Amino acid sequence: MEDGTAERIRPRDRILETARDMFHKHGIKGVGVDAITEAAGTNKMTLYRHFESKDDLVIECLRATACSANAMWQKFEAEHPGDKLAQLHAWVRMAADCLMVDGRGCDMANAAIELSETDHPARRVIKELKQAQRDRLVGLCRDAGIGQAELLADTLSLLLEGARVSLQSVGAEGPSAQFVRMAEGLIASFRGAAAR
Repeated sequence: MEDGTAERIRPRDRILETARDMFHKHGIKGVGVDAITEAAGTNKMTLYRHFESKDDLVIECLRATACSANAMWQKFEAEHPGDKLAQLHAWVRMAADCLMVDGRGCDMANAAIELSETDHPARRVIKELKQAQRDRLVGLCRDAGIGQAELLADTLSLLLEGARVSLQSVGAEGPSAQFVRMAEGLIASFRGAAAR
């Protein structure tokens, strides 16, 4: 944020954007409030004026991630109005693009792993946001006329999560390279089963 850009962005937004980036790159527990305020060009007093605690900041970062996901769904609808099957295929392509562009994985899944305390305030938020994503994918599968929409949505979700882990552990040449082929095969298989 050079040449005065940092001053033009509201402090709350600057802190949130910086924290999201740092949590994504280094993990939630790997980043302290001091590092966030320094990188955001602000101070602790300003951070705590906008967020009661680091936990509150984490929750807002997760909610911002969910807003980005909502924009993705709206893009699918805009690009393929009324064609739910095309929207499902667009979801597969977007998931594959995200895999190849960013090997750090899903911010919500990473947060769930890091914040292992069952009573951590972010755990409830992660569960709600992940459930909303699942519901959206189930609805898309159902609206595309696919039988067993819940099973397909869960299978695609687990395939994506597995591809993310595979990418981190064995790299882009591993099984994650086959994500699109596998996902498209699943969709075709479920559609074929419904047609019988």
